[in-house]
Amino acid sequence: MARSGAKRALRGVLGPRHAGHTMPAHHLGALSLPVGDDGVVIGDDAEGRPQIVGFHRSTPYEVLLIGGLWTAQVLALRAAGTGARVAVETGRPQEWTTLAQAAGAGLQCITLHDVGRVPPMGATVGSPVVVVRDCGMRPPRGRVVSSPWQSVLTLLPYLSPVAPRLLRDSTIVGIQRVSPQEAAQIGRILGLTKGESDALPTLADGVTLWCAGRERQWVLTSGTDAETGLLGVARRMD
Repeated sequence: MARSGAKRALRGVLGPRHAGHTMPAHHLGALSLPVGDDGVVIGDDAEGRPQIVGFHRSTPYEVLLIGGLWTAQVLALRAAGTGARVAVETGRPQEWTTLAQAAGAGLQCITLHDVGRVPPMGATVGSPVVVVRDCGMRPPRGRVVSSPWQSVLTLLPYLSPVAPRLLRDSTIVGIQRVSPQEAAQIGRILGLTKGESDALPTLADGVTLWCAGRERQWVLTSGTDAETGLLGVARRMD
């Protein structure tokens, strides 16, 4: 009896018995789970649903944004908020200094580097990196490139001679308001419909057409109270 009692104690105390949870079959449609890719919320679609870009990947990931500094800075802040280390390669550090100081509550989660001077970041699955390249119209080929757990976001304010190569090589491309001539060239390279190309010169501030392969998604990025307090309202022009 003592030995039997000892075995029962090792198994633990039996809890109360409950009947299984049941529900009518016609109620199943009301169930939903927030299952989706981990990543950065880039904004909302036309129906108000959050759209996410998964910057942290086990394969190289190249992102091109033809748009404004405001959107790039919001993405950098949100990437840092997911736990990534953000390295900003820029020729205008004065535009990023306040952001870098405010991010991370005193921690250096956003660091600034001169063009061509980003050191090896040692990205790992537990410490992913996002490199933001804000290097003007003709960004030089960077020493630090995309690799597992290290994505690269290149910001172009407008179309430039290097844009066709970047458009073709990037995994995902975001396009904000551009001129009709730029829209036509982008449309030819990315295979946009005439309606999509015609809409690009009319986009409001904060609206981006994101393209990944044949997939297209219009997204509105709105700043949170904290982001707006730090960066101001959404704007296309810097």
